[in-house]
Amino acid sequence: MIITVKESDYVSVASQLQGHLTATIHGSASDKINDLLAVLSHKAGRVIWNGFPTGVAVTEAMQHGGPWPSSSSHTTSVGIDAIYRFMRPVSYQSFSQDVLPHALQDANPWKVEQRIN
Repeated sequence: MIITVKESDYVSVASQLQGHLTATIHGSASDKINDLLAVLSHKAGRVIWNGFPTGVAVTEAMQHGGPWPSSSSHTTSVGIDAIYRFMRPVSYQSFSQDVLPHALQDANPWKVEQRIN
């Protein structure tokens, strides 16, 4: 389904968006974007003019550090460190295998990717 939106509705549509990592505006120097930019700058950590955001992934090869808004705490929105935003670490010490959560058992019945060092 293709939805057509009039340029006069852009600010209204942008106001309804949830938070995002990036927002992009494609336009020309003569476009009046101040109201749209004001809304998008509250919805995204990076607003891009006539460009495209980089791809991101939760992998060890992806890193997004540096000053705000890249990261404003010890966590980040991309790479393996993004996981820390949504988890609470718990250690299990000296439990038998049958008591451990499936993902932590040596047999790894869920085939969860593990990094053991």
